[in-house]
Amino acid sequence: MTKFNLMLIVLVALAVLAQAQNENILRKGIKQRLDSETAPAPDYSDLNYWAASPFKDDTSDKIPDFLKDKTRDARADVFFIHPTSYFGEEKTSPWNADLRDTTVNSTTDNLSILMQATVFNGSCRVFAPRYRQGNMEAFYVFDTPEAKAAFDLAYNDVKAAFLYFLKHENKNRPVIIASHSQGSLHAIRLLQEFFDGKPLQKRLVCAYVVGYQVKKDAFKKLPVGVRPDQTGCWVGWRAYAKGEIAKGIAAENGNSVCINPLTWTASEEWSSPELHQGIMAGFESIVPHTVGAGIEPSSKILWIDTPVVLDEKKGRLKNYHVWDYNLFWMNIRENVKQRIDAYFSR
Repeated sequence: MTKFNLMLIVLVALAVLAQAQNENILRKGIKQRLDSETAPAPDYSDLNYWAASPFKDDTSDKIPDFLKDKTRDARADVFFIHPTSYFGEEKTSPWNADLRDTTVNSTTDNLSILMQATVFNGSCRVFAPRYRQGNMEAFYVFDTPEAKAAFDLAYNDVKAAFLYFLKHENKNRPVIIASHSQGSLHAIRLLQEFFDGKPLQKRLVCAYVVGYQVKKDAFKKLPVGVRPDQTGCWVGWRAYAKGEIAKGIAAENGNSVCINPLTWTASEEWSSPELHQGIMAGFESIVPHTVGAGIEPSSKILWIDTPVVLDEKKGRLKNYHVWDYNLFWMNIRENVKQRIDAYFSR
């Protein structure tokens, strides 16, 4: 046996041993999470379990100074499902957030509710439940039974909140479903269960399912919105720098649907920054005409091009996931009003 072959055998053995050790660490982490106490279930009759509600003062009420003089007309309700704000301090943190965790709640309120949910407050009453969201780590082991159970628990909270909202608050008003990231994972299930080919679809203005893959066959009767004034439909996108296709995106083999929020169509033609109404770079700062966008044909992600540096530490980004809403904040705000107007003029 040559020295090369011996070295190769040793390297393979070390790789197998390392993989086994990593799997043992993962299984140990899973067991520790399963052994931890499950956080108490939320009671949605208690306003403390709502990150946003028209019946309490919260960050969804805030209006940027440049919009202070604009008329607000809340003729519809938005049910907003916020993205992940529970990251855990270590890999053995519990699978699901505890809604008594003030750090998690503060992150939810001051990031996703303030910077995303406020886009709807010009035309909607804003409802956003707190829910026992899955730990970010669960996405890295997405196909394990434990991760599935974590996301099922989170969805069941979202579903309970939605049922409470329908029974006690909505009173047959038109509905918008809006979400981002993990919130969109749950929004897809909510739309499938309550809207897709169901009577409630008639009251759906639009669903903004942003920052998550929506597969081509996700819905049977609920159409994708291909016009800016279309109602009873859904729209969504995932923003990446022009030219970037991440490995995870490539692995989807194009099984995704995307709408360009500059045109609100599925056209793959590049849209110029002239259509862009403004990035929300900071809550009091809107920068218009700074984003061009187009749908990448093979992967159906949204490619964007902007001179604005949104993360000073990282410089120009390749993945604009965190900024999916902020990039098009004013375009979304105007489109919400446009669709609600169309809903009432039907």
